[in-house]
Amino acid sequence: MGVQRAGVDKKITIGVCVMEKKVKCGREVFSAPMGQILERLQAFGEFEIIHFGDKVILEDPIESWPICDCLIAFYSSGYPLEKAEAYAALRKPFLVNELGPQHLLHDRRKVYERLEMFGIPVPRYALVNREVPYQELDFFVEEEDFVEVHGNRFWKPFVEKPIHGDDHSIMIYYPSSAGGGMKELFRKVGNRSSEFHPEVRRVRREGSYIYEEFMPTGGTDVKVYTVGPEYAHAEARKSPVVDGVVMRNPDGKEVRYPVLLTPNEKQMAREVCMAFRQGVCGFDLLRCEGRSYVCDVNGWSFVKNSYKYYDDAACVLRKMFIDAKAPHLSAAIPPILPWKVNEPVQPSEGLTRQGSGLGTFGQSEELRCVIVVMRHGDRTPKQKVKLKVTEERLLNLMLKYNGGRPRSETKLKSAVQLQDLLDATRMLVPRSRPGRESDSEAEDIEHAEKLRQVKAVLEEAEELGRFFRNNMYPGEGTGLLRLHSTYRHDLKIYSSDEGRVQVFVDRCLQLHSPKAFLDLEGQLTPILVSLVSKDSSMLDGLDNASSEMEEAKARLNDIIINGSKKSHSNGSSEFPWMADGVGLPHNASELLPKMVKLTKKVTEQVRLLAKDEDENLTETSAYDVIPPYDQARALVLALRVSVLLVILTIGFTCSRFDITQIPDVYDSCKYDLLHNAHLNLEGLDELFKVAQLLADGVIPNEYGINPKQKLKIGSKIARRLLGKILIDLRNTREEAIGVAELKSNQEQGVTISKTEKEDTDYLSKHFTKNDDTRRTSTTSEKSMDQDDDDDKEIKYRLDPKYANVRTPERHVRTRLYFTSESHIHSLMNVLRYCNLDESLQGEESLVCHGALERLCKTKELDYMSYIVLRMFENTAVPLEDPKRFRIELTFSRGADLSPLEVMHFSYNREKSN
Repeated sequence: MGVQRAGVDKKITIGVCVMEKKVKCGREVFSAPMGQILERLQAFGEFEIIHFGDKVILEDPIESWPICDCLIAFYSSGYPLEKAEAYAALRKPFLVNELGPQHLLHDRRKVYERLEMFGIPVPRYALVNREVPYQELDFFVEEEDFVEVHGNRFWKPFVEKPIHGDDHSIMIYYPSSAGGGMKELFRKVGNRSSEFHPEVRRVRREGSYIYEEFMPTGGTDVKVYTVGPEYAHAEARKSPVVDGVVMRNPDGKEVRYPVLLTPNEKQMAREVCMAFRQGVCGFDLLRCEGRSYVCDVNGWSFVKNSYKYYDDAACVLRKMFIDAKAPHLSAAIPPILPWKVNEPVQPSEGLTRQGSGLGTFGQSEELRCVIVVMRHGDRTPKQKVKLKVTEERLLNLMLKYNGGRPRSETKLKSAVQLQDLLDATRMLVPRSRPGRESDSEAEDIEHAEKLRQVKAVLEEAEELGRFFRNNMYPGEGTGLLRLHSTYRHDLKIYSSDEGRVQVFVDRCLQLHSPKAFLDLEGQLTPILVSLVSKDSSMLDGLDNASSEMEEAKARLNDIIINGSKKSHSNGSSEFPWMADGVGLPHNASELLPKMVKLTKKVTEQVRLLAKDEDENLTETSAYDVIPPYDQARALVLALRVSVLLVILTIGFTCSRFDITQIPDVYDSCKYDLLHNAHLNLEGLDELFKVAQLLADGVIPNEYGINPKQKLKIGSKIARRLLGKILIDLRNTREEAIGVAELKSNQEQGVTISKTEKEDTDYLSKHFTKNDDTRRTSTTSEKSMDQDDDDDKEIKYRLDPKYANVRTPERHVRTRLYFTSESHIHSLMNVLRYCNLDESLQGEESLVCHGALERLCKTKELDYMSYIVLRMFENTAVPLEDPKRFRIELTFSRGADLSPLEVMHFSYNREKSN
């Protein structure tokens, strides 16, 4: 035994005792990556590779197996693991992967027990063991939205895994609040790795399973590959939980991107390697809310399609073999790897950049962060069109989405289905409308018009998402999906827990994001659960400022009812927004009785309509079929009467007016004008105008009667949201500076002596939360009540050493916060008036004088109103210069088109057609 070096002829023999055929799961054990690594080991000239072969492994006795110094052996389907153990006990070779612990890997229960024994974090889980299929168990309870095991409750969404490690049929069950259903994960079949089953709500009972808490990972999975305890490589891919579509490159290979591990994750990789005594192994890493968890450990896993990784793995294995069998010899890696001697030297891009980046303005300014806070849309948005079709294209579409079975009706709702429908209607819609002299049948003309409507609606959904992307991320084109997959675009979506906000987020993901933002397919439920985090404490509630709001309402009531003068006012012609009660109509006290009179008039009409509908339904024979539309219409009318009567009774009786009911009257009028215009309620348009005048003054002043009070109330309501936005901006700035520092050092030659590993470690440490730095920040997390939000903002990055992209350091952070009107008002007030805080006396406002004046004239923050903050970095400015970063604030009052204008527009359009 020896090493071929300095005249020594003997080589270290490496026995490869693995199956060469493809196994049932479709994975080739003796794979291309392993072949690449073995070729590199041979190129060192120090090793002899001996392949045992299937015949030797399966048929020959172990005594006749080749003798070797080091053994590579691991289990696969049909592999005689006990036989390999006997051989190892007989010959005692150095084992890269020890054989005994490989038995553990086939039982998920034992894997989790082993991980916990070594203190490695795993998801919260519980075991359900059945001795026979469908065995009734006293300790297992299943309800609509949870399962309970030994008193340990798992709320949906939760994960259900078979206990057998070779069974990859894993299920995720979703809560009824998100639409319910189940998603099945499986090994890749073609371009799919999961399927959603909306009808499945009950868990499996035929076997034993592990139930574990679902970990929202932001739509990205991470796989870690170890080669010895000191080396770990990680790759990210789009999670199969999202839409189940496998991303592939032009060569048909799954798209994965190398990513940096945090120091804590590197330690976890080392511990996994040592816990299972597997030198080469792989495991799934779940990154959830700033913490990492290990699940599903696999033996002997190599990275595919990465020549840099093959180089590293060969070098690490070489050192392992020499340390084990020839420790007296130096294991230093040659300055030039032997297989690269004759290769032409390629210029390394490293972290260089040619001035191109996301949103290049001028030559050096790049977009770094986009933060959007948006109010929900109309509470009952309806975008439904019913269409009778006869065209072959549309009939084929119905057949396609009915599973190949002919049916009389098909509902097309998903992004993929709607895109197919849009493509078909674009082909069918006539290029011109028939004139009055046309011989076309009236039904044909009407059908063509409906097709035009379908085409217009579908294109307008698409266009909204495209508009958002192109305006928020100028110059990026369609690259957002790639940026997200590579951790170069850090996207997170947060939502209030309010039902109306949840519905709006559903629509945004379904209609806007899939085709124009992230290009996702499949059912909405798993996409929503995977990508959206509910945070009621950050985006819901007014409790923190309830007393201050009551004080503001009392003062507001005094101004309106009693006509009292606006005392304690700092307003002037130059600064009108400083006065008390800005926006209230001067004749508010006169408008109130007028609104009561009109409300009574409208309510009486609705009452009569509802009574007529009820009588018609009562007179209907018991044998008659009542059309669902008529039933629904009667119900809607009854509800409108009850709502209006409650508002009228509670808010305006005996000439005592409760001004807090004004917003409800206004909302009810707007809703009926938009959605119930067919009722033709006399006086509704006039009631809307009066209610709007009052609401435009009342609603903004409920959040503070003057700027100082608005600031106080706003800072209490939006406290956690404000703190989170500050963390978003600070983290973006810190990581941008870190990249710039590293790039500067490399360009100046400071890091010439560093190894690539040290560079990667530098990035990894810099882009991980630094507690000491964070605690010295001017903004205290405790004062912002942030709790663990800082931990949730660990920054994950692409690994530039392995990345096959031109600009691996390029990074954009996007945060979308969907909330309600109260938080939009509160956040806007803080941004406008934060300089009025006593601790900031003398500071200029964040908003210029002209913008303050425009905002003062802005009445309603309507549905879909939003605030956008974008941070830019000017890479041509020195790092220490405060002007290196700038923040741009944009604002929209939302869907501000009056329903009266909508009606007027629709009427004129109808006449013109």
